[in-house]
Amino acid sequence: MKANRIVSVGACALLCAGAAFAQDNYPSKPIRMLVGYPPGSGTDVLARLLGQKMSTGLGQSVVIDNRAGAAGILASEVLARSPADGYALVMVSIGHAFLAGYHTKLSYDTLKDFAGISVVADVPQVLVVAPSLRVKTVRELIDLAKAKSGQMNYASAGVGSSAFINAELFNLAAGIKVVHVPFKGMAEALTGTIGGSVQYVFASLTAAVSLIKAEKIVALAVGTKNRTAALPDVPALAEAGLPGFDFSPWYGVLAPANTPKPIKDKLAKEIVRVLALPDVKENLASQGATPRTTTPEEFDNQIKQDVASMIKLIKDAGIQRE
Repeated sequence: MKANRIVSVGACALLCAGAAFAQDNYPSKPIRMLVGYPPGSGTDVLARLLGQKMSTGLGQSVVIDNRAGAAGILASEVLARSPADGYALVMVSIGHAFLAGYHTKLSYDTLKDFAGISVVADVPQVLVVAPSLRVKTVRELIDLAKAKSGQMNYASAGVGSSAFINAELFNLAAGIKVVHVPFKGMAEALTGTIGGSVQYVFASLTAAVSLIKAEKIVALAVGTKNRTAALPDVPALAEAGLPGFDFSPWYGVLAPANTPKPIKDKLAKEIVRVLALPDVKENLASQGATPRTTTPEEFDNQIKQDVASMIKLIKDAGIQRE
């Protein structure tokens, strides 16, 4: 028995030493960053920018893996089943917190199956309509929606997406009833808006700026309380008829639960380095995004707070849970 105990203790020591060595030498192979939306979406654009720069700093490729569908749930499901070794990450938005309150039977636990790494950026959304709608202001849109109560449609990238949350907050504040039409991604939602199958959409600036400048869509307002430098001539909703309105979705990186702290801290430190690069700052600013970082623990706490906030929104807006 004594010999067996000695062998067991020795094996444990070897395993612990091996784990420590693996953490010290992390990363030793490519890292996969999951994205729950199609290429070209705001989440995807941000993930590719971050991943490219992180590859240089970490000395290993950060490969973007698009798992589009169900407003990011598919990508989160993959991450929740992945080993907690730092080689699988996911870029999520505040919609990750909303889905925890909306879905009653998620295959994962939002608060227990993931570990925060860092928030990456706050990205304002812009309320846009097609030129053919002949609406020039937020007030005109609200008046039209009230005159056609229940007959107008708004687009999103799916229930739980940032576009969906922003629109529901807007509808609630404006006192209007509009039918939700989900699309697979923001690119498709914008196409539907341009084509007239839906009347408006809240799009991330990263996805909409080029279309606004090309005059394919009309920007009515940004969803924040202040204007954004990316669209200085477009008013904020707070000054366009909805005082106090302020919604700026965050985007951040998660790892599987139980990812070792040294790995989480190393990834968080690398994100801080990347977001301080002048060319990254310039790129994000051109898209209206504001870089923001947190510690892993701060991000975990923010998600907890936002899950509670999203549950309140669901209740106040009378959104049917699934």
